[in-house]
Amino acid sequence: MIQRQQHTFLYLLLLVIAVFLLILDISLGSVTIPFKEVLTTLTGGKASKETWEYIILNYRLPKAITAVLVGVGLSVSGLLMQTLFRNPLAGPYVLGLSSGSSLGVALVILGAGFLPAVWGSFLVSSYGIIIASCIGSSLVLLSILVISQRLRDTTVILIVGLMFGSFTNAFVGVLSYFSTAAQLQKFTFWSLGNLGNLSWNSILVLTITVMIGMVLSLASIKSLDALLLGENYAKSLGMDFKKSRFIIIMATSILAGSITAFAGPIAFVGLAVPHMAKLIFKTSNHAVLFWSTSMIGMSIMLLCDMISQVPGGDFTLPINAITSIIGAPVVVWLLVRKRKMMG
Repeated sequence: MIQRQQHTFLYLLLLVIAVFLLILDISLGSVTIPFKEVLTTLTGGKASKETWEYIILNYRLPKAITAVLVGVGLSVSGLLMQTLFRNPLAGPYVLGLSSGSSLGVALVILGAGFLPAVWGSFLVSSYGIIIASCIGSSLVLLSILVISQRLRDTTVILIVGLMFGSFTNAFVGVLSYFSTAAQLQKFTFWSLGNLGNLSWNSILVLTITVMIGMVLSLASIKSLDALLLGENYAKSLGMDFKKSRFIIIMATSILAGSITAFAGPIAFVGLAVPHMAKLIFKTSNHAVLFWSTSMIGMSIMLLCDMISQVPGGDFTLPINAITSIIGAPVVVWLLVRKRKMMG
């Protein structure tokens, strides 16, 4: 009972922090907009200046929503992979989905010069890159799903995912070698991640795919709790292991694949946030970890987005760099603190 009350308090605290960071994220940027004006615009009112309202509704709100979706999706998919493989170093991209997306994008950006001009110009557009990324991650997903149905050992699937990653990275390396400086620069910018430049239609598609992945993750909570004690124990409880593993891999693939397609490969979040949730909530119950991981991931991405905008500056730092710079020291500190408490 006491533990449930503590968890409820932490949920509410995380929710308040997330909402505060959401509004703050929309307020800060090259043009600083008063907190009150942001609240007025978000609640349907009119801002004092039309330019503020335009910036909020057309640039900053879509980017903040993208940050929320990315934080939630990557964090939950990281939790699924760490439990499935019983490996604290597993992340949402451990199955090679990010590498598949990278290969798809590399083929259209670095290989566009070998195609007719009309096709080349479409493929290097934002929609062409998203489609290529989706196809690349989908092909890896289908391969992993087919292999997972033939293999009993989950660890082998992990190795297969790593091999897919090595193969696609090598292929991207070959394409990079024969590419121009302009093509390499465009591909590098994509690989650094970007939360902006998404239209409302793109955000709607991303929201739907993330929701599907979250529903599949919720359906896997009991299976995840059983897997903590090992595959044999889970089977002894009557769990259909192959079916559960299939759903978990599908959920992760939908979450990580769609996010990579729209925002690029974003590091750290999926790997570190589940550890933060476990250390803060002091539990291995996935019904608790699912929601806590979602809210922490949301807050972390909003915070990183704020920092990447360089409030008051005219430039934006790569989101990938910020997530790693901010996240890695925080996780190390939490792990050291946990060890001291146990000692």
